Amino acid sequence: MKTIILLTGIASQQFALTELLKAHNPALSFRCAVTAEDLAAIEPDVLRDARLLAFTTSVIVPGRILAALGHGAYNFHPGPPQYPGWAPAHFALYDGARTFGATAHVMAARVDSGPIIGVESFIVPDKISVRGLEQIAYVRLAHLFWRMSRDLACDPLPLTELPIAWCGIKSTRRMYRDMCELPAGISAGELARRIRAFHDDFRGIQLTYSLHGTRFQLATAAPAAPEAPQVISPPLAAAS
Repeated sequence: MKTIILLTGIASQQFALTELLKAHNPALSFRCAVTAEDLAAIEPDVLRDARLLAFTTSVIVPGRILAALGHGAYNFHPGPPQYPGWAPAHFALYDGARTFGATAHVMAARVDSGPIIGVESFIVPDKISVRGLEQIAYVRLAHLFWRMSRDLACDPLPLTELPIAWCGIKSTRRMYRDMCELPAGISAGELARRIRAFHDDFRGIQLTYSLHGTRFQLATAAPAAPEAPQVISPPLAAAS
């Protein structure tokens, strides 16, 4: 294993992750990607001696790239095995889930379906907002990457799979949009659940209601003060 390919949601994540892995294995070289086009530009001979690590990205890695990697591909998903797919925190909050977490798994052709290699979990605080829940999930995801970083950087063999299976319905962007379409005659309780879980503009999909051919959009409220206890992320430094 000569190279780690880091696929991240934003470029600013790459430096910390690279430094962490490099501390365990200074001989590694790194290639960083944010888009599918970045991945497609990586040479076949690099892929042959590489391992891909995806961290909080929406990019779907093509099967041909997964097959060309000599040392596998692993994804760090900001949700527990019970919530595969897109925007897991929103659906967990809508369901009233009492636990949440983060998952590391082998990347497969189907999104969030490969064997699980690591899990972090926590109790969902009462009355937490969706942003608060995502904040805690991302902190736990960073901790999961931190505690697995030595094996990811140093062990060229496939990482040990856990006896934990994905379960639940895999959420999609379409499912999210459907939840934001408020049906006629919606009950007060159901409206409150949807507002709590989906009334937020940071995904660019608003709660809407149609009446007599006119479409109404629920006004976006000003962000509330954080409802969850402040969580300090573990330093992205070499594990002892």
